[in-house]
Amino acid sequence: MRRSYQLAERKDSQALSEFLASEGQLLLPMVQLIEDAELVVDEVIDMVGRATIEAVLQLSAEQVAGRKQRGKQGADGKASWHGSQPGVVSLAERKLRVTKPRLRQKGVGRGGEVEVPAYEAMRSGRLGERMLEILLSGVSTRRYKDVLPQMTDAVGISKSQVSRETVEAGERVLKDLAERRFEDKDLLIIYIDGIQFGSHHVLAAVGVDGKGRKHVLGLREGASENATVAVGLLEELVERGVKPDRRRLFVIDGAKALRKAIAQVYGSDNPIQRCRNHKIRNVLGHLPDDQQDQVNSAMRAAFKLDGTEGMKRLEQLALWLERDHPSAAASLREGLREMFTINRLGLPAELRRCLGSTNLIDSTHSGVRQKTDRVTNWQSGSMVLRWAAAAFLATEQRYRRILGYRHLWILKAHLDGQQQKVAEERKAG
Repeated sequence: MRRSYQLAERKDSQALSEFLASEGQLLLPMVQLIEDAELVVDEVIDMVGRATIEAVLQLSAEQVAGRKQRGKQGADGKASWHGSQPGVVSLAERKLRVTKPRLRQKGVGRGGEVEVPAYEAMRSGRLGERMLEILLSGVSTRRYKDVLPQMTDAVGISKSQVSRETVEAGERVLKDLAERRFEDKDLLIIYIDGIQFGSHHVLAAVGVDGKGRKHVLGLREGASENATVAVGLLEELVERGVKPDRRRLFVIDGAKALRKAIAQVYGSDNPIQRCRNHKIRNVLGHLPDDQQDQVNSAMRAAFKLDGTEGMKRLEQLALWLERDHPSAAASLREGLREMFTINRLGLPAELRRCLGSTNLIDSTHSGVRQKTDRVTNWQSGSMVLRWAAAAFLATEQRYRRILGYRHLWILKAHLDGQQQKVAEERKAG
């Protein structure tokens, strides 16, 4: 729903700002909050409008120079009033022209000009970040005028400025992600999967701690089938605190290069769970339509069994497929043991539902695609990484704890080599 804006006449705005300033006790708490950068300027605009901004500026000036008195100059060593002058404050979605008080003091600064504290706070807005948020909501730079509020006093912002500030905001987001530290997170599970942007691929890692909370760990340009990319991503995680000093469960899409990279960086003792959804899609891709439902149901039923029995059932299915569809049978057998890692660990069914696939990271990919589906020209890998980082972190804000997180203590005990403890506690009820 598009918001409409009622624009007041300039003289009405001036009268209102003078009234608000004269009744300044109502606004003094707001002045302090703004000067302390605790109140977003947009909230003020939403409450009263530009008149409030100008009244706040006047009150802030009074705290520096005292009340304005006709024909009286400030005492020596104190700022004094020198009329007013045009100014610009940065809002979340635009820049706004205002009239601000002018203060001067002998022997201070360049030309004796004294800044109004609230005005300085308002000038350092978050325009670039807000533009990035708008673009991630599905608005391209060619349509930014449709979403930025139209005001007669708004300063014109060119498309090139939108793009420039968006790039700068994206670079900051990417830098923040690349500098995250994880020494204080006991990560038990690491999901790794790739996402494609046009002809570009990005490999992403999301971790889950012992309390079931998810964390975006890192991104690397390149596909999961590229061993160099996979090793580079994992080595970066080690540098940022995800040390190979404990066993973890890795949930991956099944790429052999990724499997080798995990062994190279974290050791071969870490359990690997291959994504069952990827496996089902790969097998069904070799079958005619009239056999896909039957094979799909058989595979999903086998995944619910214990490891030994489940593998036996899928081997029987492969034998049945081998004669007429050898490619499907070969796909089914490839990496079969790693399809049942979580079953062999004896994890509860609720937790297995979450750990049996890369759905957790795939759902993040879905959110990323929603935020970037209007972008059709991916010019470079750096552009892709900026957008991916911003979209991943925006999606992360809506993360919930994983399904079955209350049972993560069982996984932790297995990873720590305490299987006997698990058996005893289960037996005790």
